[in-house]
Amino acid sequence: MVKPKSIKNHPQFVLLFNPKTPQKSPFTPSTYILLSITLVLALILCYTTINPFVIKIHTSPHSPLLLASISSIYQDPNADDNNSPVTLSVPSIVPLPPRLVAGTEFWDQPDGEGYHPCLEFSLKYRRRSVKIVNEKKRFLVVVVSGGLLQIRNQIVDAVIIARILEASLVLPVLKGDGSEFSEIFDVEHFRKTLKADIRVASSLPSTRLVSWQSLENQIPHNVPPFWIRARFFKKLNEDGSLVLTGLDSKLSKNLSPDLQKLKCKVAFHALKFAKPVRDLGNRIARRMWIEGPYVAVHLSLEKELWVRTGCPTGLGPEYDVIISEERESSPEFLATNSNTNCPLNALEAARLLKESGAPANARVYIAGGGGDGAILPLKTEFENVVTKDMLARDGELAPYRNRTTILTAIDYVVSLSSDVFLPSYNGHMARALQGHRAYVGHRKYVTMSMDFKGQPQPRGKRRDRDVIVYPVPECMCKH
Repeated sequence: MVKPKSIKNHPQFVLLFNPKTPQKSPFTPSTYILLSITLVLALILCYTTINPFVIKIHTSPHSPLLLASISSIYQDPNADDNNSPVTLSVPSIVPLPPRLVAGTEFWDQPDGEGYHPCLEFSLKYRRRSVKIVNEKKRFLVVVVSGGLLQIRNQIVDAVIIARILEASLVLPVLKGDGSEFSEIFDVEHFRKTLKADIRVASSLPSTRLVSWQSLENQIPHNVPPFWIRARFFKKLNEDGSLVLTGLDSKLSKNLSPDLQKLKCKVAFHALKFAKPVRDLGNRIARRMWIEGPYVAVHLSLEKELWVRTGCPTGLGPEYDVIISEERESSPEFLATNSNTNCPLNALEAARLLKESGAPANARVYIAGGGGDGAILPLKTEFENVVTKDMLARDGELAPYRNRTTILTAIDYVVSLSSDVFLPSYNGHMARALQGHRAYVGHRKYVTMSMDFKGQPQPRGKRRDRDVIVYPVPECMCKH
């Protein structure tokens, strides 16, 4: 047997294992370059071996969003750390990175044209902030209601109104399924993110008396900031507190550039889901993502929607008869019949996916309601159809069975990370995800309009276009 050479005959190893040796490296620069190249190639080989799908993000290779998106594969990039500074380089929800599947155009992502989030406020705005963020005499209380995305939109507008009135915003009061603000959103993150814009108070001071009267009927739709200030500023100064309800769609969508940026800051940065909700949503999203690219389909199967529009349910004649009888018993609904804007049922959604090029083995996540009967047409056309109930493990969803807002939040997280999103109706969920998917890199979005696939769409000056649905150009710019 040949006796192995002593380690002393190899000065390179002596240097590595003996700290007392001189620090002069025995390796030449070319050796370091060769080792680096070998390491990079090995990492790429390992990755492609365990994951046949290529990650592709239409953004700068060194952007914070890209790094956070890749890191979210393994952990939450927004892990709770109350001592860390708030940064606007990464949104409150970081989606998992999309994949590019060779030979299948359906999974191709739209060209983001180099747009990225940019929320730089004017000098005038920042100067006014010095006074506003220290305000302790005027308090705005808002009561918000509806589904998750209606609540979100009203909170966004509440922050804008508090800024207009130079008031402290008390944490919004939620009316609905019994969930409190802190059960849905991260309170400390909300407060820290907005500390340069407004002051957020946990509650009214004991010295402030508030009259819980509704001002809903006193606020018309699409009012500009000067109307808000003229109507409420004097009263707020006199009473010290003001209660507003029914804020949905009341504030104008055409605001100053700074207020538009503030809307995006609230929607995409300040409103971060509470840790239990976020963790569960991320776990379910990873269970979808790890198996390959997937499409999320949001089915609008709300009874109220069918009654209001008179649209067929797609669930069979017996259900259509129930809706028809309820409409007949409510004369206000008979005057409205918007069959031209009916939600897609499961069969129509399946057809649209096939027309868009989705392969039969595409993995489909169903967001929203619907039992086996409602989604049967999709399961017939696509072999891999799943819901959060199928992906969740024992007991994960049990605490939220009667909390529709939290269940919607879970669907929202999973849908944001999907490679492709298809809404069945242009409702609150569809509009929220259209804006959010644009803000995180213009991810693919399928609609009846084959011309729109999620590419940048400027908001323009249209009164019906909200900046948190169309963030270009006020909240996104090019390098």
